Amino acid sequence: MNINKMDLNLLVYLDVLLREKNVTRAANQLNITQPAMSNGLKRLRDLLNDPILVRTSGGMVPTERARELAPVVRGVLLTLEETLQPNKDFEPLNSQRVFRIMASDYAASTLIPALLKKMRVLAPHTSLDIMTPSDVTFHDVENGKVDMAINRFDQLPQSFHQKTVWRDSFSCLINTQNPVLKNFNLDSYLKAQHIWVSKTGFGVGVGMDPKDVQKLGWVDEALAKLGKQRNISVFTRNYHVAMHLAVGIDLIATLPSRAAKLYENDPTMAIMDPPFAIPSIELKMIWSPLLHQDASHIWFRRLIVETADELN
Repeated sequence: MNINKMDLNLLVYLDVLLREKNVTRAANQLNITQPAMSNGLKRLRDLLNDPILVRTSGGMVPTERARELAPVVRGVLLTLEETLQPNKDFEPLNSQRVFRIMASDYAASTLIPALLKKMRVLAPHTSLDIMTPSDVTFHDVENGKVDMAINRFDQLPQSFHQKTVWRDSFSCLINTQNPVLKNFNLDSYLKAQHIWVSKTGFGVGVGMDPKDVQKLGWVDEALAKLGKQRNISVFTRNYHVAMHLAVGIDLIATLPSRAAKLYENDPTMAIMDPPFAIPSIELKMIWSPLLHQDASHIWFRRLIVETADELN
């Protein structure tokens, strides 16, 4: 193929077509007409001598050649956007920038209050738009629509920048009237009733199966290695819900220690070490390469790190 015949716009078309696998949706995303996108697909097929997308009973499916090209094209476009981005100075005292972050309620309750307190002093006219994991996809982060995602991640796309915010152990949050506290050990822990809290992730979750230990997360995986299983009465995707339930009912909430410590001054609650070993978790912040050189984003990243260090 003669590279001189390749229009840069065609790379953009190819990238969106391979992600959407639909000509109409790809056209809508780029705000062009469907005929213009169809014409772009025809030009790409001629240039690459490959159908690129093939119609099947299940919709349009990329060819083997197209699947090979997809990560390469995405990488080229990301690098180009990052390189061409203007590098302006950032003046926090005068800025009215909105920082959009995705944060789990664990991160939102343990990190964000201290971060916001600093922002009110250093950048009083800026604002925070806090979204939940179900509001955001990796694609939103990659495209720079979200400034930062702060959560615990099992797997991440290689294109993302990332930094560890902190590591956290686990604690058990228990009502002081719960009889389990009279002799709190592994035996009594397993006989008690428990609250399960979401493991991690982006996107809308699905129903949980108590028998599917691998999907239940760190606490249950640690018990499974001992050949044990706890009795889960409630499944929730929200740490605050889990903590409120532990306050009012004789249920045990086993959750990250920083979350449990939000109740350390509550005389009705006890915070106990789990009666078995649970690996610590890692809270990370991730961001798009498109924002890596942005002056305001650099300032924001440094402020998050500084805030986390002070909390540590």
